[in-house]
Amino acid sequence: MAYTTAAAEHRAVREHCGLFDVSHMGVLELRGPATLASGQRLLVNDLARLGDGDGQYTLMCNPHGGVVDDLIVFRLHEERLVLVVNAANVATDIAWIREHAARGVEVDDRSGRSVLLALQGPDAERALRPRTSLAVDTLPPFGIRAGTVAGHPALVARTGYTGEDGFEILVEATDAAAVWDALLDGVRRQGGLPAGLAARDTLRLEAGLPLYGFELDTTTTPLEAGLGWVVKLGKGEFLGREALSRQVATGVGRSLVGLQMEDAGVPRHGQAVWIDGAPAGVVTSGCRSPTLGAFIGMAYVPPAATRPGTPIEIAMRGRRLPARVASRPFYRRVGREKHHARA
Repeated sequence: MAYTTAAAEHRAVREHCGLFDVSHMGVLELRGPATLASGQRLLVNDLARLGDGDGQYTLMCNPHGGVVDDLIVFRLHEERLVLVVNAANVATDIAWIREHAARGVEVDDRSGRSVLLALQGPDAERALRPRTSLAVDTLPPFGIRAGTVAGHPALVARTGYTGEDGFEILVEATDAAAVWDALLDGVRRQGGLPAGLAARDTLRLEAGLPLYGFELDTTTTPLEAGLGWVVKLGKGEFLGREALSRQVATGVGRSLVGLQMEDAGVPRHGQAVWIDGAPAGVVTSGCRSPTLGAFIGMAYVPPAATRPGTPIEIAMRGRRLPARVASRPFYRRVGREKHHARA
């Protein structure tokens, strides 16, 4: 889906800013005295590192170490967490949380009552600043604050899914149209555009960010996906810890890598990766990169084939086209911190 063209919207985000309607994302609130303890059991990252108004990228894993979902968790205070989860997983996530959280933890699905807007790009702060009560210039990466946007109550977080600086703004559904209009005016004044999900996908691919259902699923572990930095084995018990500890000790059987085609051709989800004349892996995502002008993607391959520059082949259109393993991210903005999120 695109408002103009996906390529134009992609370039607007890289060069100026873009505004995305990501109201398809799920928004869950966990409330109650046992909320933090339950979050520590459910999530692989360490909630003890968060103060009020802080957030982090994290995952929920099953006992086998497979990813139930990847998400952003925000601590509003010690008895209130906000989780931004993947759209297709909302019902699954709610059921999983209710099964494994402590008795008395309230799980409130705000997905139908709230709208999430993503303002992304190097000029995002300039577009937002005159339209909010918050001092967004002092908002750190993964910080979240309550204030107003266009005069309406909002939670504003410095997060995104594009590899650029940016903000995700949570408002009530009844206020969403007015907030969208005000933000879009700010975006256009900075030379930006409204942007659709097609541009969001090429932006996240250039940034080397995983997408649930493609790079991540219940059969994939964080270690295989290169997300070991999220897993805090030392924090104590959590779902999947035993399996992930074993995998740290024994090593992974496959690893997620970037790839770049030598010839023209978009690598597609499910295409086979061939190494030394035999099928050895599978493509997870791919696109033509608007920034680089190259055909890029991600794939799972054996650990021995993860070195950048390793020659591989991608099976497409009845042929095997040459490619090579490439470093991720494919694009890195100068001076960027990690602004890691999910689809």
